Amino acid sequence: MADVRIADDWKAILGDEFSKPYFEELVKFVKQEYAAGVVYPAGRDIFRAFDKCKFDDLKVVIIGQDPYHGPGQANGLCFSVNDGVQFPPSLQNIFKEVASDTGVPMPISGNLDRWAEQGVLLLNAVLTVRAHNAASHAGRGWEQFTDAVVRAIAERKQGVVYMLWGSYAQKKGAIADPCNNLILKAVHPSPLSAYRGFFGCRHFSAANDYLRSIGKDAIEW
Repeated sequence: MADVRIADDWKAILGDEFSKPYFEELVKFVKQEYAAGVVYPAGRDIFRAFDKCKFDDLKVVIIGQDPYHGPGQANGLCFSVNDGVQFPPSLQNIFKEVASDTGVPMPISGNLDRWAEQGVLLLNAVLTVRAHNAASHAGRGWEQFTDAVVRAIAERKQGVVYMLWGSYAQKKGAIADPCNNLILKAVHPSPLSAYRGFFGCRHFSAANDYLRSIGKDAIEW
């Protein structure tokens, strides 16, 4: 995974993690998985969330769990899909809430590069997955790495909006200080739970109101 793209400021912050024994074991495992069969996302996109959203530009953190495991979907950003790919149900619900909350119409593409490039870190807890096998790379070290990512943000940045959807994301983001950041919590946007509080949460307008209040540019959702 030496040729993956990751912004230089993230490289400097996370450099110690890359040399730890757990990460070296994780790299071995991931390389074996890519060699043995189909794994998502493409190898070059494993760290794409960090390449598209530089640490210095970071304003919002959204935490997902596992990459999509269907063909052509995962692109290294949580909830995001490649151009031309049908919106998965959770992403469809996210866009519905954006439209209801802010008036922004449903987009043509589910590729969330446009969010990441404005400072939204779209972080999956686990960064790779075997095709058609959800959570197949869970428990192999990715969670430890992404915990370190969230910890690095919490220790080095204030004035960050954390959008924590579902109990998994809320647990992972619990380290963030609510006194110096905006912590927004709701159920997961999955069809199983969206009607129990994701719809109507108005997180997207709340995030922008907060960012403006501390002198930062709002996100064009």
